Amino acid sequence: MSLREVLSEEMENSFAVTERLIRMVHSDQLAWKPATGSNWMTVGQLLWHCSSACGVAMRAFVTGEWGLPEGVEFKDLTPEDILPPAEKLPAVESIEQALQLLGEDRQVGASVLREVPEADLLGRRFSPPWGGAECTLFQHLLHMIEHLGQHKGQLFYYLKLLGHDVKTEDLWGDL
Repeated sequence: MSLREVLSEEMENSFAVTERLIRMVHSDQLAWKPATGSNWMTVGQLLWHCSSACGVAMRAFVTGEWGLPEGVEFKDLTPEDILPPAEKLPAVESIEQALQLLGEDRQVGASVLREVPEADLLGRRFSPPWGGAECTLFQHLLHMIEHLGQHKGQLFYYLKLLGHDVKTEDLWGDL
């Protein structure tokens, strides 16, 4: 099995499970967020984030194009610009929109994995543009799959807190 195939299997499982969890959300729950603590995303914000947490970021790691305005680099941004507080994050307006956006991100991720040269996965080492440890392109792509997995887990616990009957297999899928 190639590294590309490993990434593809991991990514596909995360997207499939996330899609099933999104389908469990009721449309009247999009504005809900945990009552205690701070800086929580609403369900709608979490669904938006899940729908842009993997494929688009994978493409950016491969191409180096992060969608910043012309002449702006990460070093020019404040920490809040890079990671805004929850209240500034966008939210989906419907479950259908969340599923559409998730499907689009899934397609971007699959396209990236089809097109990235296998040799680049271990042959390219670099730090993320916002700083941090240098690692292989394979690791950066895996981290983006894990990023979706982290928020998939967050959605799972939101559903539990909302009273949905979710079980461990709903979190892990067909592994």
